[in-house]
Amino acid sequence: MICYAKNSLSEYLERLAAREPVPGGGSAAALAGAMGASLLAMSARYSLGKGKAKAIEARFERLIAEADTARDVLTAVVSQDAQAYLNVVAARKSADKKALKLANREAAQVPRDMVKVCRKLLAGVPFLKKEANRYLVSDVIAAEIFLNAAINAAQAMVEANQ
Repeated sequence: MICYAKNSLSEYLERLAAREPVPGGGSAAALAGAMGASLLAMSARYSLGKGKAKAIEARFERLIAEADTARDVLTAVVSQDAQAYLNVVAARKSADKKALKLANREAAQVPRDMVKVCRKLLAGVPFLKKEANRYLVSDVIAAEIFLNAAINAAQAMVEANQ
């Protein structure tokens, strides 16, 4: 199994820029989603303990937990997407139509799952725009942009693998 999590950011970007089949757009989409999740978690963490109502503080805590979990999932997807594509390449070379169909289905499922994770995180953006530390609203907006980019790119990967 491919694992990019131990690479530095520079190493990953070098691999992304190389003339190699992986990593590619799906992996980059997952990384964008992970960055969005990280920014949401950071924004919520900085907003804790600022004298807000208990219900708001509890929502910050939930968002932090969700964003941290999503970041871990999306970080793993960076590698999972690459492996899924390599499985498609191997199935194409084997000329086994059944194996290719299965590999394509799996390669489309990885970005579908990514979309679900990112959409769930986006649900917390309006709350954070309203309740987060006002100095972090631009970070929340950046997170929203990264999450939407991840969703759009992942949807393109789904279409390519169907």
